[in-house]
Amino acid sequence: MLAKIIELSARNKFLVFLVVVFLTVWGIWAVYHTPLDAIPDLSDAQVIVYTEWPGRSPDLVEDQITYPIVSTLLAAPKVRVVRGKSFLGTSFVYAIFEDGTDIYWARSRVLEYLQGVAGKLPAGVSPQLGPDATGVGWGFQYALEDESGKHDLSQLRSLQDWTLKYAIESVPGVSEVASVGGFVKQYQITIDPNRLFAYNIPLPKVMEAVRRSNRDVEGRVVEWSGREYMVRGRGYIHDKADIEKIAVGTDGSGTPILLRDIAAVQLGPEIRRGAADLDGKGETVGGIVVVRFGENVLDVIDRVKTKIKEITPTLPSGVRIITTYDRSELIHRSVDTLKEEILKLGLAVSVVCLVFLFHLPSAFVVILTLPIAILISFICMYYLGISSNIMSLSGIAIAVGAMVDASIIMVENAHKKLEEWEKGGSVHGSRVDVIINAAQEVGPSLFFSLLVITVGFLPVFTLEEQAGRLFRPLAYTKPFSMLFASFLAITLTPVLMTLVIKGRIRHEDANPISHLLTRVYHPVAEFALRFRKIVILVAAVVVAVTVLPFSKLGSEFMPPLYEGTLLFMPSSVPGASITTMTEVLQAEDRILKQFPEVKRVFGKAGRAETPTDPAPLEMIETNVTLKPENEWRPQFKKWEDLRDEMDNALTIPGVANTWTMPIIGRIDMPSTGIRTPLGLKIFGPRLDEIERIGLDLEKTLRDVPGTRAVYAERANTGYFLDFTVNRDEIARYNLTVEDVQEVIESAIGGMNLTTTVEGRERYPVNIRYGRELRDDIDKLKRVLVPTMEGAHLPLGQLADIRVTRGPGMVQSEGGRLTASVTLNIAGSDFGGYVKRAQKAIAEKVKIPAGYQIQWSGQYEYMENVKAKLFYVIPLTLLIIIVLIYLNTNSWLKTMIVLLAVPFSLVGTVWLLYFLGYHMSTAVWVGVIALAGLDAETGIVMLLYLDLSYNRWRQGGRINSLRDIEDSVMEGAVKRIRPKIMTVSVILAGLVPIMFSTGTGADVMKRIAAPMVGGVVTSTILELVIYPAIYVIWKERELRKQ
Repeated sequence: MLAKIIELSARNKFLVFLVVVFLTVWGIWAVYHTPLDAIPDLSDAQVIVYTEWPGRSPDLVEDQITYPIVSTLLAAPKVRVVRGKSFLGTSFVYAIFEDGTDIYWARSRVLEYLQGVAGKLPAGVSPQLGPDATGVGWGFQYALEDESGKHDLSQLRSLQDWTLKYAIESVPGVSEVASVGGFVKQYQITIDPNRLFAYNIPLPKVMEAVRRSNRDVEGRVVEWSGREYMVRGRGYIHDKADIEKIAVGTDGSGTPILLRDIAAVQLGPEIRRGAADLDGKGETVGGIVVVRFGENVLDVIDRVKTKIKEITPTLPSGVRIITTYDRSELIHRSVDTLKEEILKLGLAVSVVCLVFLFHLPSAFVVILTLPIAILISFICMYYLGISSNIMSLSGIAIAVGAMVDASIIMVENAHKKLEEWEKGGSVHGSRVDVIINAAQEVGPSLFFSLLVITVGFLPVFTLEEQAGRLFRPLAYTKPFSMLFASFLAITLTPVLMTLVIKGRIRHEDANPISHLLTRVYHPVAEFALRFRKIVILVAAVVVAVTVLPFSKLGSEFMPPLYEGTLLFMPSSVPGASITTMTEVLQAEDRILKQFPEVKRVFGKAGRAETPTDPAPLEMIETNVTLKPENEWRPQFKKWEDLRDEMDNALTIPGVANTWTMPIIGRIDMPSTGIRTPLGLKIFGPRLDEIERIGLDLEKTLRDVPGTRAVYAERANTGYFLDFTVNRDEIARYNLTVEDVQEVIESAIGGMNLTTTVEGRERYPVNIRYGRELRDDIDKLKRVLVPTMEGAHLPLGQLADIRVTRGPGMVQSEGGRLTASVTLNIAGSDFGGYVKRAQKAIAEKVKIPAGYQIQWSGQYEYMENVKAKLFYVIPLTLLIIIVLIYLNTNSWLKTMIVLLAVPFSLVGTVWLLYFLGYHMSTAVWVGVIALAGLDAETGIVMLLYLDLSYNRWRQGGRINSLRDIEDSVMEGAVKRIRPKIMTVSVILAGLVPIMFSTGTGADVMKRIAAPMVGGVVTSTILELVIYPAIYVIWKERELRKQ
């Protein structure tokens, strides 16, 4: 059938050109409309449930909010894991769903299950779903800078909260804009208890008066003189003076007692759980743009930038918006790197074709099929929703060489047949017939060989979770490009051959490259045939010896993807205040900004105002944007060198440094529950024991070779001021626990009573005692509690007051309490490090019954991939075996072709060993791709040996062992040019990748390295070992006759 397709295509040129031109134009359209991104969205389908319960301690939030929600969501369909985090006044629950779950279906299921938990939660508490965004959603960040110095942090925060936030949230594709840093303005009523006592006014009465003095009402309508008037009662608080004039009682003679008589009213900051800093210059206000799930990140960021340009002229004088993180720069760099590499590879392949064929029109046939196949691949990418990113374009890049193999061999075979036809006097058929016959002779086998490469890559689709999401685009684009190259090989290539291969064809021996190859290879082939058994034995020994370097290779999940921005996440002093954390943040940012290679530093301590950021107060996250590498000092050859130098400069007592990349960091935190690429999770029933185990692990791991920094999360880092009400004592005065706690909540802790409405802006009104009346326990004991009879009792008489320690944050996973140990290791050999660490832990750390430790982070992904590859690799080989058998119809030939696989692994392992690469998912994908290439080159070699042997046998020339050897020599030596051309174009399409340096190059190199090393050694096998095995096989057949 394939032979008929080749002939029909060659004789119906117009139809073929029409289809190809149509597909090419369609492909060009798809290129311009396919969305761009840096990497595929690697985050899980997750739904965030965010709940506020202001002022409540983390353990109370965990018991009454987080745990009920977590235990309910565990039963939801397709839920893989549920994690909970409880902080002061806030609860975060992350429901991670199975791969492939539609995020909006997941959100609807979570809402459904939250209805069932509503009755278990405290009164007035209402859980809310977080934004419909993923961990990669933080695509753009900015900060406000006031060059005039006329605006304080509260004014900048108001500008962000009530102007910029809503303007940017209106941009299509933006799910949320989170504010961070600065101060939220608050009206603070500072009560004087002595005046309260003098006027005999209880605190609850003051609170109720404030609440009742801030409201508008409606009175329906009245009709006067034929007109309708809407009735309004205006009573909202608009400014500080309105609060001061609130009446709280009278003095008995008709004189009103106003709030200003018993309290001071002032503007101050609301309690905050996060701060931001820009370049170490001091606190600032920033915004984080969270991109909606499924949106084109680049388009959304471009629209955000356009909106910011529109807003800029309306900003107050001296205020400007500074971009602190912009993923679009990474996207452009990544795609530009890949496009540049594909162009280089195409050029390299073209040069190889021209040099070997020595015929420009023939080289044009090969070269033209390459861009057309790539363009057609973009059609499928567009309609399957695959963006142009590092992985999808890498699939095309590593296929460039193999894509033109079929065209090269068909053109070369046509040259050979035309040489023979011209030598025979050009009497048998026309020139077109000779070209068609040449294409038909090798076309079917070539089509099958390319099909093997295509289908052999399909098992990559079985990878799941993060590895599956990362490599699925590559698994689409490589087979697509190979499939369309196969299609063009049997349609367009025969047409072009009949049109452009004209004139006198130069004999192969006249080509200096071919002549040199023949002279070099002829003695090698003779030696291999003469000492064939020794040669085969040596090959087997070489394969066996390769086990040694393989055993020394490390293992990692993925090589680091350099984004041009580093994410610095130190773990600071447990239980530190916001003031301390701000000082640490600014000190670190100043140090980082001193590096000439650093363009911008934007850090935050604590969390931003978004459910996507469950950061504790002592957690710092700093985006360090670096300048282009050509502006770095000479001593920094790689970003790792610069990172290490920064790490050394940031050695601060009590702080454990951790470095990662922004995208990977945002993915790892919600997906694995820890914020570093490698770490441990400790599970158990009691937080204090979990903390003890964590401290033991920290001490043990610090001495493990390769540990740069280790930090065990402290469970009991919170400092608590406990008021334990004496029930016997309050009963004497007819008081309830609530009466006492209302005073504790308002006078000491401070309570937001109401909210002012000032145009579009809203600000809280807070009441509490002055700082000087609550800055030590003795003063707190003198806080007055009113009784029903009008008396005022000191709080110390009614409650026991003491300072205690407790959890500053409570974490859970699957309903079990947990804490993590984060690690920063030298290098990226996760597998090797974990083996050493496991041995040390087994010897030195005792894990009690009921407690469990689990390695997590990217190591968790790596182990999952390793388990999956246990099935994927054999499946790949099985598919290749079946396809080879369908082509050769011989199990023996199939086994001969497959001999290339183990020998190719020799080059793969040794090259990885010399380059210092670890075994990673990227490397394994390269190995899977190599298996298909091995099969293709093996099929081509076997094809030429078969063609030569069959030609000799049909001519009656196979009568002895020497005849077999001569026929094999002819098939091997005289057809050296197409075989070396095939390998050369494959290498020309891969070797330049090994020297690439742009964004995404580290991933591409790990995919290309096993293919480069494997192709080299498998070629040696096919040129030296195949002829020897073939002769042994045919020799036995001859003896049986």
